[in-house]
Amino acid sequence: MTAIASPNPLLIGKGLPPFEAIKPEHIVPGMTQLIEELEQALTDLEANVQPTWAGLVEPLTKIEERLRWSWGIIGHLMGVKNSPELREAYEAVQPPLVQLASRMGQSKPVYEAFKQIRGGADWPSLDLAQQRIVESAIREAELSGVGLEGAAKERFNEIQQELAELSTKFSNNVLDATKAFSLTLTTPEEVAGLPPSLLALSAQAAREAGETDATAEAGPWRITLDHPSFGPFLQHSRRRDLREQIYRAFITRASQGELDNTPNIEQILALRQEMSQLLGYPTYAELSIARKMAPSVEAIEQLMEELRSASYDAAVSELDTLKTFAQEKGAAEANDLKQWDMSFWSERMREEKYGLNDEELRPYFPLPQVLGGLFSLAQRLFSITITPADGEAPVWHPDVRYFRVANEAGDSIAHFYLDPYSRPAEKRGGAWMDECVNRGKLGNSVRLPVAYLVCNQAPPVDGKPSLMTFRDVETLFHEFGHGLQHMLTTVDYPGASGINNVEWDAVELPSQFMENWCYHRDTLLQLARHYETGEPLPEDLYQKIVAARAFMTGSAILRQVNFGWLDIELHYRYQPGGAETIQSVRDRISAKTTVLKPLPEDAFLCAFGHIFAGGYAAGYYSYFWAEVLSADAFSAFEEVGLENDSAIAETGRKFRDTVLSLGGSRHPMEVFKSFRGREPSTEALLRHRGLVTAA
Repeated sequence: MTAIASPNPLLIGKGLPPFEAIKPEHIVPGMTQLIEELEQALTDLEANVQPTWAGLVEPLTKIEERLRWSWGIIGHLMGVKNSPELREAYEAVQPPLVQLASRMGQSKPVYEAFKQIRGGADWPSLDLAQQRIVESAIREAELSGVGLEGAAKERFNEIQQELAELSTKFSNNVLDATKAFSLTLTTPEEVAGLPPSLLALSAQAAREAGETDATAEAGPWRITLDHPSFGPFLQHSRRRDLREQIYRAFITRASQGELDNTPNIEQILALRQEMSQLLGYPTYAELSIARKMAPSVEAIEQLMEELRSASYDAAVSELDTLKTFAQEKGAAEANDLKQWDMSFWSERMREEKYGLNDEELRPYFPLPQVLGGLFSLAQRLFSITITPADGEAPVWHPDVRYFRVANEAGDSIAHFYLDPYSRPAEKRGGAWMDECVNRGKLGNSVRLPVAYLVCNQAPPVDGKPSLMTFRDVETLFHEFGHGLQHMLTTVDYPGASGINNVEWDAVELPSQFMENWCYHRDTLLQLARHYETGEPLPEDLYQKIVAARAFMTGSAILRQVNFGWLDIELHYRYQPGGAETIQSVRDRISAKTTVLKPLPEDAFLCAFGHIFAGGYAAGYYSYFWAEVLSADAFSAFEEVGLENDSAIAETGRKFRDTVLSLGGSRHPMEVFKSFRGREPSTEALLRHRGLVTAA
């Protein structure tokens, strides 16, 4: 008797992904079958298309959602559970998937039907969200090459394929290069200055690498380029030679040998420019801005220059102060501080000036306690209750948590996964929010949204909970802010619910807004309690955190301006294959945006996944564009009084009903003005960053 193969879990198409059942071997047969089914569904739609919401948008949304569900799971697993088998399967199905996406984007019958809706008699009867979805669909079709014919269309589609493959290759190279380096330390002298938390983490990494007897006290200790290891090492190691070795390894990731991303960057930039010109845009930056809130490259550069000029002198002064401090401490390197010295001496100066260091704070930020404080804040601001729902959803790793979000009446309105810890062998670095399930109305029922929140903080070690740095806390609040916009949306059309259809340079508004609450006294004192004693964070430590907020702020802003301006320059003025190299562009931008010039071998662009393997190409400036919005939004709470509970709740409700609720159903400027009552100003951002004082 022949055994009946179990159904492919990637073809379920709805609900929570059954992670425990999904294997790499499901991907090729599952996606092959799905692509065939969706191509047929698209063919049927094109043959019978009706220029109405019900006749076009609803069936097209079903096709898009079906694809998003299956491919979204695979993309998620590539980020959190990467493996050679998964990569091979992903790369096998990526080309036909890109072909299907191109076909959908370039469907003339669908495009013409959308235009008929926009120009038809029923247009005024559509609500604003529906109209914006239609307008967006027309624009996206045009930017997807719907107007191209013959050789131009063929070339455009070839470019789409090549870019998809290059993006995947870029990301894999960064992951592999990060994973390939490690430094094993064996003597007390080599680990001088390292805090207990890093010694414990490094001994655990050594055990995982085969040193079964490694202990935090006796070693050996394995230092890696994963951020929970690399960052604290540069901050605390007294061995300048080892700091230099680690720093150089970090800035040259994916820039040598078979993992070298330099040729991939050149190809990506050349292909993006060629693609843009096929669509009638002189540069990729201008193509990118067609989808953004910013009106022009000039407007972006104007913001960059405003921030650069506000922070440059402060950054110069900060470097001078750091040199003087190092001199006072008798440091041999004081007159010639290098990049691998900056974190170390900044941390020493912060400790002395504010009596504050990350390691002293960590015991007050155990993850369970931080989550409790974060959820309590969400309840105060947005009238939602968050409770654990572990065991109610399949997970991809035992460390992953699952939570339920309920409204004032106790009804479930959303759920989210939290994957908090670093796993350098299989999980990419950084932190992010992604959609698992989008909100949408299906008949008379509403499908509730589900989010993925992913961080990379230090895992629990030696029986202790995950003890977070203050930056880890800010990161968690940031990703939770993205999650709130996904989960608290009230838009019933998937095409504009949550973060969908929100211009990219406005999408960081809720996330950066939430970071401000990390400095709010009541919030911080609620979430900061010592993991052993339960004692709250002492008032003097809270005051030091607030005082240190603007520490080295000029340098921090200048660093981000450097990234954002370099991104725009590479996609706007740089000519691939011309006389100037990407390194010389980096040097040219660095001349005005850095006070400590990059090393000649600095190849950080080879690991700059945001713009070469993520969604921030010609859009890295978005962090600042949105921070103008988020700082101004938070100042609405400051104006009513941060200690005025009823006014805070009222303002929080207004923020929920506008910024978090409306998603992509309105233009971001309209959404902002509906919350704030006016257009945004940079004043609050500069004040929060310590570059101007309050009036």
